[in-house]
Amino acid sequence: MAENNKRALLQGNEACVEGALAAGMRFFSGYPITPSTEIAEGCALNLPKVGGKFVQLEDEIGGIAAAIGASVAGVKAMTATSGPGFSLKQENLGYAALAEIPVVVVDVQRSGPSTGLPTSPSQGDVMQARWGTHGDHPVIALAPASVQDTYNQTIRAFNLSEKYRTPVILLMDEIVGHMREGIELHPAEEIVDRDNNMVDGLPYAVAPGETVPHCPPFGTGARYNITGLLHADDGFPTGSSDLSFMLCTRLMKKIENNLDDILRWEEFMTDDADVAIVCFGGTTRAVQGAIEEARAQGIKVGMFRPITVWPFPEKALEALSKKVKHLVVAEHNYGQILLEVQRIVKDNCSISHIGKVDGTTITPVEIIEHIKEVL
Repeated sequence: MAENNKRALLQGNEACVEGALAAGMRFFSGYPITPSTEIAEGCALNLPKVGGKFVQLEDEIGGIAAAIGASVAGVKAMTATSGPGFSLKQENLGYAALAEIPVVVVDVQRSGPSTGLPTSPSQGDVMQARWGTHGDHPVIALAPASVQDTYNQTIRAFNLSEKYRTPVILLMDEIVGHMREGIELHPAEEIVDRDNNMVDGLPYAVAPGETVPHCPPFGTGARYNITGLLHADDGFPTGSSDLSFMLCTRLMKKIENNLDDILRWEEFMTDDADVAIVCFGGTTRAVQGAIEEARAQGIKVGMFRPITVWPFPEKALEALSKKVKHLVVAEHNYGQILLEVQRIVKDNCSISHIGKVDGTTITPVEIIEHIKEVL
C-alpha cells in the first residue's frame, strides 16, 4: 500500500461516493431508490464536509436535471438511481449528450421489469444504458466488478465525462453495490478539469482535427446559448441539414475516435484457454470461482470482462474468439450481452449462454456444469 493511501471496509455504494469525492464531485442531486440509496446517503453526509451540496429532488427527473444544471455552472455533478429511475432519467440523458454537458449517472441495477424485485440482483439495464434515450447519441458506460473497482471506475467516470463533455453511466448492480470489502482509498492519479478556452469565442466550435469543444462554466464571463435542439457552433438552434449532420457526426466521432483511451477490459487465464467466459460487473466473482475449480479439474477456462461496456471492446473479443473453441456468456439477464457477443464473434467459435432473471445469483457450480455440457 502506498504511503498516502488509506484502507477502509466499504460497500460498493459507499466506495462510489468516496471515488466521486476523490474525483472532485461537489454536487449530488437525486431521489432515494433501492439498491442505490446508500450513495445518496453518503453524499448527504460527506459533501457538506468539503464545501459541496446535496439536494434531494422530488423525483428522478428532477434529480438528473439539477445535476445537469450544476454541471453547467461549472461544478462536477452526479446523480444515482436504479432501474425504474434510470428509465425516468433518459430524456435528460439525451439532452446532456446533445448539449455536451458532463455528468455522471450511476445505475445500481436491480431485478425488473417495472418495480420487479427491488432488493435482488440483476444486470437488465445493459441495453437501456446504450439505447435508452432517443436518437443517435454518444454513450460511455463503465461496469465495475468489485468494491475497489467501483472506487477506481467512479474516478474514471468523472474524468471521461469531463474530457469528452458527455454523460457517463456507471453501470453497477446490486451485487457490487451491497458487497462489502476492504479497499485502498488512493488519491486519484489523474483529475480531468475543464479546458475553458473556447475556439473563436464559440461554445461548440472545435479546433481542426479535434472533436470535443472547450467551454467555460456558464456565467463566468462568457455567455452562450444551451439548447436541446440541434445547433450551430454558437449554441443557437439551426435548421441547416449540413450543420445538423456535422454536429451529429461529431458527437459520435468524439467517442469513436478515442477508443484507445476509453476502452478497458480484463482477460484472466485466457492464454491457453479452450473456453472463455464473457461476463461483467457482479457476475465476475462467480466466474472467477468457476475458473479456479474448472482448472483444478483439468478444464482450461479463462475470462473476458468488459470494464467499458459501452462502447464495447469489440476488437479484443474478436481476437480472443479466434483463439478459443467456445465462449460462454454469463450475465444476470435474458441475454443482452449475448447479442453483442454473437454480433462480434460471428462464426469464429461456438457460443452459449447462462443467465438468470429470477433474482438469484449465478453460482460457480452452475457455470462449471454448463461448461461440461457444452464441451
